[in-house]
Amino acid sequence: MNSLISIIIPTHNSSKTITDAIQSIQDQTYRNLEIIVVDDNSADNTKEVVENLRKIDSRVNFFSLPFDDPYRFNKRGKNINAGYMARNYGFEKVRGEWITFQDADDASLLNRIETQFELAKKYNATHLCIDWQQFNPAYLNKKLDVSQILKKYGNTMMDPGETIALAKKTKGAIIPFLGILNKHIPFSWKRLRIINKLFFGSLDPYPGAGNSPLFKRGVIDRVKFRPLSERVWPSFMGRGADRDFNFQVAETFQNSYIFFIPLYMWRQNTQNPHYNEI
Repeated sequence: MNSLISIIIPTHNSSKTITDAIQSIQDQTYRNLEIIVVDDNSADNTKEVVENLRKIDSRVNFFSLPFDDPYRFNKRGKNINAGYMARNYGFEKVRGEWITFQDADDASLLNRIETQFELAKKYNATHLCIDWQQFNPAYLNKKLDVSQILKKYGNTMMDPGETIALAKKTKGAIIPFLGILNKHIPFSWKRLRIINKLFFGSLDPYPGAGNSPLFKRGVIDRVKFRPLSERVWPSFMGRGADRDFNFQVAETFQNSYIFFIPLYMWRQNTQNPHYNEI
């Protein structure tokens, strides 16, 4: 029997988009899935929407985060922690041998998980990311022709050696010497012009769709999502929970792959420049 794969969907006031997100997972060509929706203190009718989907698919599970993040917003009202607690809470609920994520305001093409899983098995990967394209409602309930993408754009990938090298390049010079002291230094201090090079290496993002890695369950025994104050690879403007998690996994397990196949649809205003002709 195929391995059970757990998909964690963190949500916060996403009632208008979460149906597309969940249905894009329900309809995946890979069928042995459990869907873990973790509601992060929504004030809309997200729960009602998810409960209606649960009635027709027992693979859908709904959980409410039993606490709120007191540091969710900075002094300017910007959400800087963005669902990291919901992801960690989802880790407590999963039963699958493999884990991945789906954001509640995005969607996946129907062969996303099957393709990720087959690549992970082929390369014996611990952790594997794919790429993204701009959300297009016309592509909902559609598969990506992977062979055509590879023919047109080439079989572009990054292997563990490249991801480890990038993790080192993006880590601040002083970070390896700080240990647990890192979390006691305010993030606003780390960004100060006179010292920020100590805390930030290059500002490269984690390549591909960093919000939807597929990884073995054993990863969460050693790596979790971290609050902003503890992140080694935050984004310079704050947040960066996905960036920090993926680089942390890549460095810890040294077996991370990235395949530039745009199986994830991200709701944003512009197309991924690598796939302008899609």
